Amino acid sequence: MEVLGALFGLVAGIVAGAGARLLLGRLRRGASVRPPWCELAVGVLWAFVCAAPAPWWWLPVQLAVAWFAVALVVVDLRHCRLPDALTLPAYPIVGLVLVPATFAGPGPPLAVRAVCGAALFLAVHAVVRVLSPASLGPGDVKLSGSLGAVAGAVGWIALPVVVVLAAVITAIVGVLRAHFRGSEEGGGAIPHGPGLLLATLVLAMVPPGGHTVFDSGVPRG
Repeated sequence: MEVLGALFGLVAGIVAGAGARLLLGRLRRGASVRPPWCELAVGVLWAFVCAAPAPWWWLPVQLAVAWFAVALVVVDLRHCRLPDALTLPAYPIVGLVLVPATFAGPGPPLAVRAVCGAALFLAVHAVVRVLSPASLGPGDVKLSGSLGAVAGAVGWIALPVVVVLAAVITAIVGVLRAHFRGSEEGGGAIPHGPGLLLATLVLAMVPPGGHTVFDSGVPRG
């Protein structure tokens, strides 16, 4: 079953990746990406997700986060921006994919954590943006709420873990980007979006509930 799941995820991911590439090319503040980079990235991620032993009700969350991660990381790395055409629709989409997890998974506590995580992430990143505009872009703030919802759904502990992991990934991106400073739009700016997205993607690989380090501790009904 794992092999069939991986094959299905790969094929579906290639199609979804092609859609992401075409969409990015049409957006006013998107990016032009040569095939097959988006196709391969989404395909590999979806193949891994579909082959992993996770509850069916958490699968839509993993697939959505993987798709957004590929599409937004491409734009942020190339142009140091996160288009509103992707960051804003992420809110209703994340809310939609969390519905099965709420009703078929851990239940209402998951929804409560997701809402709190979204509000907390949005507030914290907005404050950082006001206090230190050079640290975060407006797109990072707009993106943070939807990613906070996913992290909150995973578990309370996942919220600080995402923050720390995102900072580590951003630091690594900064070191790598220093070798190509000035070669792309945005100069030496260090995008934080890839760190947030990849950290959330890693945490989304752990389904909420069960006996994991991210378990909220709330008994399941």
